[in-house]
Amino acid sequence: MIAIIIISIICYRRKSQQAEREYEKIKSQLEGLEESVRDRCKKEFTDLMIEMEDQTNDINEAGIPVLDYKTYTDRVFFLPSKDGEKDVMITGKLDIPEARRQTVEQALNQFSNLLNSKSFLINFIHTLENQREFSARAKVYFASLLTVALHGKLEYYTDIMRTLFLELMEQYVVAKNPKLMLRRSETVVERMLSNWMSICLYQYLKDNAGEPLYKLFKAIKHQVEKGPVDAVLKKAKYTLNDTGLLGDDVEYTQLTVNVYVQDGGIDSVPVKVLNCDTISQVKEKIIDQVYRSQSCSQWPKADSVVLEWRPGSTAQILSDLDLTSQKDGRWKRINTLMHYNVRDGATLILSKMGISQQPEDNQQDVPGERHALLEDENKVWHLVRPVDEIDEGKSKRGSVKEKERTKAITEIYLTRLLSVKGTLQQFVDDFFHSVLNSNHVVPPAVKYFFDFLDEQAEKHDIKDEDTIHIWKTNSLPLRFWVNILKNPHFIFDVHVHEVVDASLSVIAQTFMDACTRTEHKLSRDSPSNKLLYAKEISNYKKMVEDYYKGIRQMVPVSDQDMNTHLAEISRAHTDSLNTLVALHQLYQYTNKYYDEIINALEEDPAAQKMQLAFRLQQIAAALENKVTDL
Repeated sequence: MIAIIIISIICYRRKSQQAEREYEKIKSQLEGLEESVRDRCKKEFTDLMIEMEDQTNDINEAGIPVLDYKTYTDRVFFLPSKDGEKDVMITGKLDIPEARRQTVEQALNQFSNLLNSKSFLINFIHTLENQREFSARAKVYFASLLTVALHGKLEYYTDIMRTLFLELMEQYVVAKNPKLMLRRSETVVERMLSNWMSICLYQYLKDNAGEPLYKLFKAIKHQVEKGPVDAVLKKAKYTLNDTGLLGDDVEYTQLTVNVYVQDGGIDSVPVKVLNCDTISQVKEKIIDQVYRSQSCSQWPKADSVVLEWRPGSTAQILSDLDLTSQKDGRWKRINTLMHYNVRDGATLILSKMGISQQPEDNQQDVPGERHALLEDENKVWHLVRPVDEIDEGKSKRGSVKEKERTKAITEIYLTRLLSVKGTLQQFVDDFFHSVLNSNHVVPPAVKYFFDFLDEQAEKHDIKDEDTIHIWKTNSLPLRFWVNILKNPHFIFDVHVHEVVDASLSVIAQTFMDACTRTEHKLSRDSPSNKLLYAKEISNYKKMVEDYYKGIRQMVPVSDQDMNTHLAEISRAHTDSLNTLVALHQLYQYTNKYYDEIINALEEDPAAQKMQLAFRLQQIAAALENKVTDL
């Protein structure tokens, strides 16, 4: 028996040593690869800084395009909902007959008073969460409606959140798995916390973290657009994301075209494009440059403008697909500047689409044809033609040599990813420093909530630092910062292309990795994002640890100071929100689970004393235009 134990220990040690050697080997190889691209990164970074200087001047002149408070909260709270931009909370349009509007509004104001009764609201939330069909998605949406409805009294909202949070914590402590708390947003209170952080950190985003985040976004966008981007596959030559990497080498040349805008003055605007860009990509780059002093939401869409090329006295309308498009069997290639033979220094005219500018048959396809072709992506291609079903069968029977070649290609691709990473590194570091530095401004909400978590850990005799670290990570970096980092359009007036989003996701994942205490040992099977930031991750982890320690040592934020801060936010922004719409939508839940809510109120002594069930019945009668039976 002893011999078996000794053999097991020896085998375990050997495996551990082997894993450690492999880890060191991979680390060394990565450092070698990074060294090989360092000079290129320095040059690319210098070029990027020079090219971004104009945009930095734009930022200084016009300011960062931070969205107003209402648009910001609409996007954070409701854009991810199933209706997206058409959600009634974003449009603000309620379908109420004019004859009943006054009655409905009065009843909704009474419902608002009812929500401001803590006894009613806690009963309301508990009853909903006890319903099996009240899904996680419904909880998230309900919590966001509640945030808007109670925005005028954020101190009260915070008190409700705190009460529910203590209940949630009790559940996890009793179940002996406190580490799992806040991992997801599966309860109303978890979403309330996300929204509370979003509300409290808006001004901080605007005044502090917004600039480095915006510059990071612009740097990624600029770097991605410097190289080919496949319009169909949504893959780019310059990216941080291996799944979004354009594998094939595409020959291309940068061109500078001189663009005249119809009714836009006599001067032309020089715009940098690639000869492999589709016409829609060219339009987007032109719009980006021509209208850069205006808000992105006011820019014309690429499909609402016409691009004309003037090679001499003649004029030709350029489009993605037309009768000149290259065909091969069932495949049709999207037109590029190279297809039309547009050269460097060419003159282009951008105009709004009008009846007189409808394309002729020999120049451009009809919209229906283009829609039909783009609907089935297998029929059109841009830079890399997708593999046909016949070719796919052949490729599955690849040889060992083919696999070795693929491995070599992967290393080349990793070098390309490392090159982009090196170019963007300063922008990534600046953003991380801006949100993980306790020596700078720390929003009072962060200090207040972190202290609350520390107090609760002490109360429940939780001495495990890992648990407290996880709570803090799940309540701020993963709940708020990762969401903003992956969705810059939540805070800025910008459009985020899929290829830019792919790189942002890698940075967001690195930010998440930095917040975990577990060590990830590298192996050949490690995801590329972990390999990319292998050298930096230990520094980032230390930044997170130091940030949490720094906040713990700060002067506490009293309840009074926090309430004053919350009252200021309520005063400044509540009038701009669709409060009445939120109340109307919240009432739909009351209507759906009416009997269950009435029963809960009638069984609760405090609710009985305040006649809350009766008040709800009166509101229901007014809203549903029926006579109450009381």
